[in-house]
Amino acid sequence: MKITGDIYNVSKVYDSSKSVGKISKTGSVAPKKDVVSISSNAMDYQTVSKALKDIPDFRQNKVEEFSEVYRSGKYDVSGREIVEKLGKSILDQKA
Repeated sequence: MKITGDIYNVSKVYDSSKSVGKISKTGSVAPKKDVVSISSNAMDYQTVSKALKDIPDFRQNKVEEFSEVYRSGKYDVSGREIVEKLGKSILDQKA
């Protein structure tokens, strides 16, 4: 790098950077603690999430009831009922 012009001013800049002012007083700084605030929506979500975890994925009593009916041979569903429910389900999905 080539410096042209007044070299005296350039040397003053370097000399001024060498002198550092002294610290007159140091004070103690108390550390701040982190604070977390959770919104009411987040608290509601957490409550619902915990409640859903406690609910089983299936109802055991319904499974046992169906198993008993099936084992006893009393499980009889007509084809007409199946078609009606399938048709209703398809119509509900389109609506």
